[in-house]
Amino acid sequence: MFNGEIVLAVAELLAGLGAFLLGFNLLSGSMTKLAGGGLKNMLGKTVHSPLKGVGIGALSTAVMQSSSITTVMFVGFVNAGIMTLPQATALIMGSNIGSTITAQIAALQSIDIMSYLMLLACVGAFMNLFAKREKFKTLGLALGGLGLIFVGMWMMEGSMEIFKDDPFFQTAITSVTNPVLLLLIGAAVTALFQSSGAVTSIVISIAAAGITIGNGGNSVLFVIMGSNIGTCVTALLSAIGATANGKRASIIHLMFNTFGAVLFTVVLLIWKNFFEVTFQRWFTLPATQIAMFHTFFNVICTAIFLPFINVFVKISECVIKDKKPASSVAESDFMDERLLNTPTVALAQLSNEAVIVARKAFENLSTSFEKFLELDDSTANDIGDKTIEVEQTIGAMVNYLVKISSRNIGQHEEELINVMHHNLNDILRVNAFADNFVKYTAKSIKEDLTYSDNVKAQLRDMFDNITKLFELSVTVLNDSEHVQMDKVDEYEDKIDRNKNQLIDGHIERLNQGICQPACSGIFINLVSNLERAGDHLTYIAHSFDEINGKVNA
Repeated sequence: MFNGEIVLAVAELLAGLGAFLLGFNLLSGSMTKLAGGGLKNMLGKTVHSPLKGVGIGALSTAVMQSSSITTVMFVGFVNAGIMTLPQATALIMGSNIGSTITAQIAALQSIDIMSYLMLLACVGAFMNLFAKREKFKTLGLALGGLGLIFVGMWMMEGSMEIFKDDPFFQTAITSVTNPVLLLLIGAAVTALFQSSGAVTSIVISIAAAGITIGNGGNSVLFVIMGSNIGTCVTALLSAIGATANGKRASIIHLMFNTFGAVLFTVVLLIWKNFFEVTFQRWFTLPATQIAMFHTFFNVICTAIFLPFINVFVKISECVIKDKKPASSVAESDFMDERLLNTPTVALAQLSNEAVIVARKAFENLSTSFEKFLELDDSTANDIGDKTIEVEQTIGAMVNYLVKISSRNIGQHEEELINVMHHNLNDILRVNAFADNFVKYTAKSIKEDLTYSDNVKAQLRDMFDNITKLFELSVTVLNDSEHVQMDKVDEYEDKIDRNKNQLIDGHIERLNQGICQPACSGIFINLVSNLERAGDHLTYIAHSFDEINGKVNA
């Protein structure tokens, strides 16, 4: 064989691998984007049934075409404390089953319809080019990515044909016969590509070209099992900087795949002709045989280890010890960068954080309001620290929104991000009013100003309406259903009437000489701040109600 032919074959192999990886990423990203709210609802819920968790893990990975992405997401969920380790373990087991669909797709290269499947690249490109609706454009990208996968597979298989009769290559690929070494090679190459699907597809291309790996028999199966171990590297890297439970989730992923590989290695070493008497007899094409084993391996491992979820959790707790809680956390675990690969899910978790920070802001407002009525400034410093904490959290949330917006997102996600930017500002304004109330309290004490019980009762009535409006408005932050906007508007009207009555009453008392003139500035500003707080809460309810209306229309 001429050296030039070898160079061309290697170039074709690398080009095919590039097309495969590009198509794989395009398909994964587009399917994640298409899944949208369905993916958010499926993954955002905690799962109490291990079997259901396996199903959800398998389905989500099959849709997203990447066990690495879904496992990293599960680490993020555990890190945020919204999913327990046993729940995440079931999902991780399921994701391993879902990841095998890539090998099943790759096995289609051995069927005569390969040329037609490659046409999907052209169909998808034209769909994305000419479609007007975003969903059809994204679907076009998904089909184009699938087509590129088949193009890559076809090129890789073709590049292998030239090596089939080459003595040097045959010697090189058949010289490694040690099962442990084959296992390690599969793990190392997968860790390099960070995709078990890519490695499995390359192995399938080699087999489809009629080239034998190792000394035949079960040799190729050790490489496939090693790829399952190698895919854990992505989750392990993502766990750096995570909480103890986040790290444990990645350790469980590694343990599950390693224990399964060790168990099957023992079986295959004892049962020398396992592959020959099973999959090679059941299926005609080598590509299909390997793909089916990959699925079989993960299904059997899940069936064996599923009853021992709590054992995996206990082992992970022994490996990763609990750390002493930090004195303060600069940024919420809801804003986990592991979730940025799935913007829809990241936005859903940020909505949970928005509810938390909104309640903190309103708690600051409520506390400072009560302290004003009591003319008590003993907690002024504490309220000041809490308002600063809310400001810092909102600043971190704005930065996180910017990171989400830089990802591949759809129009609905863009609208959500815009709405959240506006409403974080509304929450910030409500929080700022608390700081104003502290200043009003300090000035009232300094100038020995007093307010009648009747006025305090009216102010409390106004704040009671604001509290009810807040509870209605905060619901829309993480609820896809319509809020009762008639109730929102009703409470806003009540707050406006409260303001007018309080100010009119104050002016009347001034004219009668009942009220101290020095109270005017503070009192009118206080009432105006309360009314503006109601306005900001109304803006939140209306803006989210509008965008939810577009989705449900």
